[in-house]
Parts: sequence; C-alpha cells; structure tokens
Amino acid sequence: MSMLIIKGTFRAKDLQPDGDTVAFTPDDLTDWKRVPGTHQVLPKPDGRVSVRLEGIDALETHYGDDRSGIRHQPLPLAHKAADELLKWLGFKDVHRDEGAQQEKDRETVVIAVPETVPGYILTRGTDVYGRCVALVGRGRAPTLSGYEIDVDVEQLKKTANHHMVEQGLAYPTFYTGFPDHLRNALAVAAGAARTALPKRGVWAQDTTTDGFKVANMDSITARDGAVILPKLFRRLKDYLDLDLPGAPLACLPAFLAGCADRYYLQGVADQLTGLQHIVYTDGETVRMTRPVEEITFDEA
Repeated sequence: MSMLIIKGTFRAKDLQPDGDTVAFTPDDLTDWKRVPGTHQVLPKPDGRVSVRLEGIDALETHYGDDRSGIRHQPLPLAHKAADELLKWLGFKDVHRDEGAQQEKDRETVVIAVPETVPGYILTRGTDVYGRCVALVGRGRAPTLSGYEIDVDVEQLKKTANHHMVEQGLAYPTFYTGFPDHLRNALAVAAGAARTALPKRGVWAQDTTTDGFKVANMDSITARDGAVILPKLFRRLKDYLDLDLPGAPLACLPAFLAGCADRYYLQGVADQLTGLQHIVYTDGETVRMTRPVEEITFDEA
C-alpha cells in the first residue's frame, strides 16, 4: 500500500506530546487536503495537527477528560517514552511544567530547544478524532511532499514508529489496513525487545498476559502500578471511573462487551466483538489471553 508523504516541522512547546503522538505542521498547509480516508484532518488555526504514530501504542501520560478525570499509566516509563520520541526527532532540551498546580497541566512542555525540528510523515489517513495517523520520519524526506510512495521495511526502520518499538518503549498495536510486511517488521522488533537481556522498556515490567491485581485506580496508575497494554489500560480506567458497588471487577466482562471493540485474532477467521473474549478476570486479577501481536483491531 502506498502512503502520502508530507514534509514539515514537529513542535513540542506549549503542547503535551507523549510517546506516540506529536504535533506536526506541513510546509504547505494545503497538503492536509491530500490526506485520504473517510475522516477529515482537523488542523488547529496555526495549521498543526496531532499525528498519531501508526502501528504503536505507548503508555498513557494523560488519558480522560475533566469530567471523568485525567489519568496516566506509571509515569517513569510513560515519560521515558515521550522523552525518547522527542529526542529521536531532534529536540535537545525539553522540560515539562512539573510545578503546575493541576496535575493535567504538568504534561505541558514549557521549554523545547529548538522550538521546531524538520521532518516528514507517511500517512494513509486519519482516525475518528481528526488526528493524522502516520509513520514519522526526521530530517530530509525521501521524496517530494505530496507524492505517494510504497513504504518498504527499510523505510519503516528509518521511522520513529520502528525506533520506539525497537527500544521497547511502545507496544506494537495493529489496525486493519496496515500492510502485512510493515506489521511483521514491527512484531519482530517487539519480539527482540521482549527477549533481550535485559528486557527493554515496558517488557521488563509488562504484566498484560501474566496477570495483575486490580483493587482500585492506583493499581494501574501509580508509579509502581501495573505496566500493561495501553488499550487495556484505557478500558480499565473507563470501567473503574464508574465506581460500581461490590467487587471491583465483577462487571468488567459485561463492560468490555458493551464497549464493543471489534478485532480479529491470528488464526481465527471471524471478527470478534468485545475484549471480554480475550481478557480474563477471576474477580481480583486481570490478564489478556492473547499477545498483542496476534490482534488486529478494526479501524472503522
């Protein structure tokens, strides 16, 4: 599958980048109109758009809203991922507003040197939130902006997407439409990070498939909380926000069924609906029964 290449600059100052999302402004703002897909790119007044790195998912540094509460996964690893992405892109000195009165503001970058860095994105569309989903490259682009190119594994290895998975700082997370050869390359990179001695990044602490206890929100948000697949974290956070009476996990299977995530499993022909098929709970612990590399989520 070909991807559209757009040249521009990345920015961090006054924003809240994390390990898989960064702001990007094209050199030519009309390039946003070239992005394919059913969902329109929704740029800010200055032309920037939040770019979601395709094929990966890093620990959450701020998930939720003012009504339900903004939460994060264990911050040491979440910040390590965010810092590594910015460093890889070319930012030399980055500081967050750690002294902000409200916790949600502490993720805002107040100093970034330089303020912008050059780079490019390779995209095949947007998500439902108007974010451009893309492979992210630094420095000089491989061809002119506005052209479509076939992305091979060699080109993938030059992107932040591959780097973050290779370093173990992001989980591979696949959606329908992502080319098989790129998916396989990210899965190989994740496997190498997981089996390295010592294990790299999240894999040194990951309990997604081993299982972890959930007594309350701190179980998945504290500095020493469970390190798990961000997709699972988001569902657990939304569930715990309900503050249902009784045992904390009693209604989790029903909740997951109601969320109706659609996906395919490796070796299974039919599409499944609801993570309850691959998330097991005994009332005290939670674990996924399939590794993330074997799951393909429906991007529709």
